[in-house]
Amino acid sequence: MNALLALFLSLVYPFLLPMWKLRYLHTRGRNLRLLAALEMQPPSPRRRCRINVAMPLLALYFDGHSDMRVDFRLTRESFNALMAVLGTDCDHGWGPEISCLVFIFWLASATSYRVVARAFDMPRATVHRLVHRMSGQIAALLYTVVRHPTGEELPRLGARFARLAGSAAFSRVVGAIDGCHIRVKPPAEDAACYFNRKLFHSIQLQAICDDKCKFIDVCVGYPGSVHDARVLKNSPIYYEQSYPPPGYCILGDGGYPCLSQPICLMTPFRQPVRNHLQARYNCCLSKARCVVERSFGILKTRWRSIFLKALEVDVRFVPEVIVCCTVLHNICLTNGDLLEPDADVGRAAEDQPAPEPAPAPPGNVSGAENRERIAIQCYVPDHDYI
Repeated sequence: MNALLALFLSLVYPFLLPMWKLRYLHTRGRNLRLLAALEMQPPSPRRRCRINVAMPLLALYFDGHSDMRVDFRLTRESFNALMAVLGTDCDHGWGPEISCLVFIFWLASATSYRVVARAFDMPRATVHRLVHRMSGQIAALLYTVVRHPTGEELPRLGARFARLAGSAAFSRVVGAIDGCHIRVKPPAEDAACYFNRKLFHSIQLQAICDDKCKFIDVCVGYPGSVHDARVLKNSPIYYEQSYPPPGYCILGDGGYPCLSQPICLMTPFRQPVRNHLQARYNCCLSKARCVVERSFGILKTRWRSIFLKALEVDVRFVPEVIVCCTVLHNICLTNGDLLEPDADVGRAAEDQPAPEPAPAPPGNVSGAENRERIAIQCYVPDHDYI
């Protein structure tokens, strides 16, 4: 048997070897020709990296005239103003316009990364990366867009607040301060710290606005259980005494202490008031201070998916998202893009009770005397009967 197998191999092997060699040489030559052809052709972009302008959201932007407010909650002029501040220089990636559209759509809809990925026809990991990158870039504009008034603007700002209050006694008012609770999902750690007096988990936004509802100072990040007065005490405007400047004051509700140092903060008299002087002062102060409630109402109406339900992101990422909303809020108002507060949003802000009044922190000077002086000036008629 072995002799027959050896005889068969000796007869067939000489024919098999040349056939194998010829097949190897033919395959190698074809691969070399294919490589040479690829080297001669210019490189082309990958198919998955091309912008699909047929997608409805991208078609809405690239047509150049459609209203973007329906899906992005801001006008085309506001978006162009944002891009002018951010800049359009890019050497790789999707480009700043597409990245910003992805982030704003995620912000306006408050939906999952998976849904945004399907809306823009891009990978979910790419959407996650774009959202976090753009949020950092927009949040970095905070001190450029949300800024304190200059010395030349302060007298005009005070005159406008006096018109809001209906009394010249408030001509030294240059802002209204209040706090807003943003709902969040209960975090895995220290959830009790985020449970506020309104019985839900939140992170606080402290803001000062001018008479046109634009934010001039924000402080974000304290858990919902922290009192408004403690947030103020730990904010930069308090311990740095950065605002308001000497000679001016800001207005707050009854949850804040009445102070003259280190910052001048005027609050209403506690209810029940003792006389008509205090009642008139409280009425004028409420007229001037309600502008900050309107600012929060506009903010919630524009980004209602963020502020009217629990924000489903990591609690450490929430302050950055809120800062982005305040920056976009100011950019929109600067470009005349105003969304009046919805009726339900306005009622929700008005129906919330003010926190319990807090005493002045130790070592500070009470503003009771200044408040009495303003109340007397407010009670004196502004016109002459002679």
